[in-house]
Amino acid sequence: MNDLFENPMGLDGFEFVEFAARQKGLLEPVFETLGFSLVAKHRSKDALLYRQGDINFVINYEPGSEAQFFAEEHGPSACGMAFRVKDSLKAYNRALELGAQPVNIPTGPMELRLPAIKGIGGAPLYLIDRYDEKLSIYDIDFEFIEGVDRHPPGCGFKVIDHLTHNVYRGRMDFWAKFYERIFNFREIRFFDIKGEYTGLLSKAMTAPDGKIRIPLNEEASQGGQIEEFLMAYNGEGIQHIAFSCDNLFDAWDKLKARGVRFMTPPPETYYDMLEERLPGHGEPVAELKKRGLLLDGSTEGGKPRLLLQIFSDTLVGPMFFEFIQRKEDEGFGEGNFKALFESIERDQVERGVIKK
Repeated sequence: MNDLFENPMGLDGFEFVEFAARQKGLLEPVFETLGFSLVAKHRSKDALLYRQGDINFVINYEPGSEAQFFAEEHGPSACGMAFRVKDSLKAYNRALELGAQPVNIPTGPMELRLPAIKGIGGAPLYLIDRYDEKLSIYDIDFEFIEGVDRHPPGCGFKVIDHLTHNVYRGRMDFWAKFYERIFNFREIRFFDIKGEYTGLLSKAMTAPDGKIRIPLNEEASQGGQIEEFLMAYNGEGIQHIAFSCDNLFDAWDKLKARGVRFMTPPPETYYDMLEERLPGHGEPVAELKKRGLLLDGSTEGGKPRLLLQIFSDTLVGPMFFEFIQRKEDEGFGEGNFKALFESIERDQVERGVIKK
């Protein structure tokens, strides 16, 4: 983003997402299907580092840890996330002064102490200031596997573009104010999406560094897809994680070859109406349609600013993943929100979750 605002916490993007499961062997094949590779193992804890590009996923199996307690309550899940900051101690103390709740993460000998505060659903939100190459937290706490590329290209995804929370009705403003107060996030989008049977409200929040984006979703009525997630997940939490790449057509082909399941594609009329909605967009409609890729953005002034995106099926409990390519568009595919919402709603009708 160009018009960055004050960054008192020294934010500099996502560092990692932490995952947990009650038993081994559930998360690993999902990550491998998405193009991640196991690159390192923790020196003293039962934890693994999976990586693709600059995206870090940590699986924490350590007995008695916050992660394992989280898995007992929520099942396979994203049990924590980390923000990069310039000075973790300074950021941590400032967060506590502003009312954040501390989370004590036990450490072993010769192991870094990672400051953390209580985030969505009680999950730790870590503040990490060691992320330069060869000086990162992984170089101290993990042992890299010999002969393995430390930044495997995978399916071509480079960074976490955004990470979305689902919250209880009436709680969207609470979490928006949490990110505003502690990290100086700003609301950049607001959506009120209505399907044939249900609806949702969404606030898209972005950090002052322009690298951390967190949309917040809440149910607009009873019995919809957000409520289904909250019931299945047993609480508020991370609904999906979005990865960005430079060529979504190529990335999709690689994901498909690995066996990734995608959400129900939009109806054919979606593609018939693309030229009317985005005149002169210049994208190959037949190739978009073949893959079920969604297209959004603007072509005003004769200069296309586009976003290509697609969503996986649920792969970790009720969580799913999003795959995007930005072509000068900094939105969240708001023009596609209704198409996506209706696609999920149709699936809910087919499964009997929503009664006609």
